Amino acid sequence: MKKRNETIRMLVLSAMFAALCCVTTMLVQFPTVAGYTNIGEGMCLLAGLVLGPWYGFFAAGIGSGLADLLAGYAHYVPGTFIIKGLVALVAALLLRPMLKTGEKIPFWRLALIELPSEVIMVAGYFGYKALILGKGLAAAASIPNNLVQAAVGIVLSVVLYTALAKVPEIHKAFWKGE
Repeated sequence: MKKRNETIRMLVLSAMFAALCCVTTMLVQFPTVAGYTNIGEGMCLLAGLVLGPWYGFFAAGIGSGLADLLAGYAHYVPGTFIIKGLVALVAALLLRPMLKTGEKIPFWRLALIELPSEVIMVAGYFGYKALILGKGLAAAASIPNNLVQAAVGIVLSVVLYTALAKVPEIHKAFWKGE
């Protein structure tokens, strides 16, 4: 019964993070020189850090894919699901060894942990647009905006995670099933 309750809890938290990823992607946008960016990227990273690799993967992938679908970009949904899911998965897997040591993770180290995830995001969208959507090298035009979004996502997730890490139950409760 206890395992079942834990599974239900993780599913509910994952659904909440998926909704958070969707809403922050769609509603919190601001213009940049290369278009616009949103804070949904930070929520994808945070989903992986808080929920762990697999729950984070599905929360980030489903939430971000749903945002694309609702915004009228259905052709991006498969790519977004995989790319944003991998963003959360990689961040969580890189965080895991540090959690096992039990020491406090400085913000700069947390930001470094998230860099490979953001490389996956930038390269993933370039590859998806170039190869799957058939835009070729013209897909490179989105790289500057994706780099800005990556930076915003890292800063936001580090700030939020650092605040959440002060809650002692975060990793005990959230990473049990992983």
